[in-house]
Amino acid sequence: MMNYGTPIVNNRGIAVLDATAVSVTTDAVTFTLIEPMRNCVPVRGLVLVNLNLPIPEGTTDTLPIVLSLHGFTTGITLKGGTEMTVADFDGIGFYLMYYDRLNDVLQVI
Repeated sequence: MMNYGTPIVNNRGIAVLDATAVSVTTDAVTFTLIEPMRNCVPVRGLVLVNLNLPIPEGTTDTLPIVLSLHGFTTGITLKGGTEMTVADFDGIGFYLMYYDRLNDVLQVI
């Protein structure tokens, strides 16, 4: 099969990451994630993120939501590139995201 230069992503399937903690500061709401197998997150592809912890009540709606994994923290964007905030959080559950480590993109699909 010819590829014709089209990048192939998710060669090993879709990684599933679970939140183990959520913290709120004056700058952001941070979900700390655990990766079941070290380095299973692709360089570029789809990931399922299980945000299974509630954001504490009374948290400011305008705070951005960020994810932390292995000491690295990155913000989540929505379609169009705007940052995901508490107001955009649909509640506890799985979020399908496109991840591109090379271009620092983590976007909700």
